[in-house]
Amino acid sequence: MEYLILIAGLAALALIVGGVMFLRPGRRKPVEPPERPADVLPGGTTVVDEAEATAPPVERAPPAPVIEIEKPPPSAGRLVRLRARLARSQSTFGKTLLGLLSRDTLDDDAWDEIEDTLIGADIGVAVARQITEDLRTKVQVLGSRTPEEVRGLLKAELIKQIGPDLDRSLHTERHANKPAVMMVVGVNGTGKTTTCGKLARVLVGDDRTVLMGAADTFRAAAADQLETWGARVGAQVVRKDEGADPASVAFDAVRQGIESKVDTVIVDTAGRLHTKTGLMDELGKVKRVIEKQSDVDEILLVLDATTGQNGMQQARVFAEVVNVTGIVLTKLDGTAKGGIVVQVQRELGVPVKLVGLGEGPDDLAPFEPEAFVDAILGD
Repeated sequence: MEYLILIAGLAALALIVGGVMFLRPGRRKPVEPPERPADVLPGGTTVVDEAEATAPPVERAPPAPVIEIEKPPPSAGRLVRLRARLARSQSTFGKTLLGLLSRDTLDDDAWDEIEDTLIGADIGVAVARQITEDLRTKVQVLGSRTPEEVRGLLKAELIKQIGPDLDRSLHTERHANKPAVMMVVGVNGTGKTTTCGKLARVLVGDDRTVLMGAADTFRAAAADQLETWGARVGAQVVRKDEGADPASVAFDAVRQGIESKVDTVIVDTAGRLHTKTGLMDELGKVKRVIEKQSDVDEILLVLDATTGQNGMQQARVFAEVVNVTGIVLTKLDGTAKGGIVVQVQRELGVPVKLVGLGEGPDDLAPFEPEAFVDAILGD
């Protein structure tokens, strides 16, 4: 009997302890609700929540373009490398002259035709007459003429008229602890601003450091162009808002060029040919403001070789306004009138220093008379 009472007591104690443990809140890990399964239509098509379907995609800003700094080719030998382009446009002129001079008999009509061919190449009436007379004398003295002799005579005469002894060097080196300063002038549409960018490439190719001043403030596109050109070769560009005072831009460009210790500062100027007086005031002011800090080493006049006499009239106006030191002839590959080189030098009294021979970034070349004549006459 006592045993039964003991067993019953132990059983009751076990029940009490078990009930307490059952009622005590446990520290069980909360169970996360299962993800709502996507509704699937027959055929396997998933039904997407309407809010998710209509939510606009997250727009991410495109990465900034990385502009790789280019190393242009040096200026030496550029005209020779571009000779084929020049030859394509000038070959008719050269072949016609060589053909006329190679005739068995050169009568007065033949010499008149030679003179007309020269005039048609925009070489100028006076120069064409002089070349014709000199050639006529040499042919009479020579007597018999082989093709090689004819070519040699014509080449020597053309080179003489172009002026092989003219100083065509560009003053682009630092002096007196200051950069060389170049002003580029010309009528809008001749390729003036593009020439500034290509000139910067020529100088960088010759291991010069360059800064460009966007002083053509009447065209916002001009400053944008310069920045694009400068970014490609690592050249600094100084610009201001459209309509700003061009002289102030030129002043700031030269000042920054001095502070940055660059080799050359190129100042692109406005090309509005509204009146001669207005042009004189504008360009004169730019030049005077620059000279408060540094000398102007070069004033390059950009001319379109395809404009003929109209271009010459514009050139005369600019030459009267500022002291032009050199000519840049653009689009020379687009005309068969290579005689413009001779005419412009005669008219303005300054040498052609650079020529543009295409639309490519490295199609601006220092002018070399012999290479130019060789391209005209062909092999």
